[in-house]
Amino acid sequence: MSSVTIRGVQKKYGALKVLHGIDIEIGDQEFVVLVGPSGCGKSTLLRMIAGLETVTSGEILIGDRVINDVPPKDRDIAMVFQNYALYPHMTVFENMSFSLRLRRQPKNVIDGKVREAADILNLSKFLERSPRQLSGGQRQRVAMGRALVRDAEVFLFDEPLSNLDAKLRVVMRTEIKALHQRLRTTSVYVTHDQIEAMTMADRIVVMNAGRVEQIGTPLELYDSPANMFVADFIGSPSMNFIHGRLRKSAEGAHLECADGTPLAVPAATGATDGQPIVLGVRPEHLRLASGSEGYEAIVDVVEPTGPNLQVYATLAGVPVCAVFNERHDFRPGDRVRLNFAEGHIHLFDEANGTRL
Repeated sequence: MSSVTIRGVQKKYGALKVLHGIDIEIGDQEFVVLVGPSGCGKSTLLRMIAGLETVTSGEILIGDRVINDVPPKDRDIAMVFQNYALYPHMTVFENMSFSLRLRRQPKNVIDGKVREAADILNLSKFLERSPRQLSGGQRQRVAMGRALVRDAEVFLFDEPLSNLDAKLRVVMRTEIKALHQRLRTTSVYVTHDQIEAMTMADRIVVMNAGRVEQIGTPLELYDSPANMFVADFIGSPSMNFIHGRLRKSAEGAHLECADGTPLAVPAATGATDGQPIVLGVRPEHLRLASGSEGYEAIVDVVEPTGPNLQVYATLAGVPVCAVFNERHDFRPGDRVRLNFAEGHIHLFDEANGTRL
């Protein structure tokens, strides 16, 4: 097992720069997820680790070895692709053993490794089937098994669940996490789905437009986002944002909204009086207020999900979402009063989006 170090890595295609100096330290046995919107550079970075893309500048290391110019086959990595990449004319056993047969491993070694991997992935009874006789989830397990038999130092996953239906994605992400907990192989996983990132990762790297916005554990990113991009991208439903100007006085501080509504904010904000700022609050931290407390909101849409109730409303002239664990019989047009949960208000500089 080995660490992966990415130092000042840039990638250009002619005059187009797609990665702008990426620095990431991935520890031995760690499961790190690269997440971000389409076009942010996460798959390009993964392919550079794999050796499928060249490095324009900077260094990539596996352990203490710089691998910039090392051929993919000599990097001791195993990759699981989005489209499975199985040979349709081969059986499951032949697909899983392909890399071992290319290396001319002894037959008994190949048989042992394939059957061990098949047992781990619940594929033992499918070894003689062809890929077309398998479900999507089973095919993905075969692709994982093909990587598993190689005993590689690093596993790379390039959006492996994006072709599966919603229910199967939940099952497979649990299986991948359980597999990592069992094998403890250093893993780098790419996805655009922040729920996958939150549920699977030891640490998450949030990328945007070829840059790293923040690196941290799932809860660090959720509870203390470094900027508005991370705050908006991590969490479902995403964080509510209310723009306004900070007003300070001897009595405290408040956000003056565009419609004139004053929303109380912590006094020690690090911003100056009159500065344009953005208040952020997660949907589950909007609470029903009692009596005349809180702020009036008008209900627009009610979405019962079963475990909770998502209520979309207008507060201070701004659309917001509130999530309640309790059942409420709200109707569009109802007027409710909402409060912010104490200690869960986030403030950002409107000019650059950074956390205050």
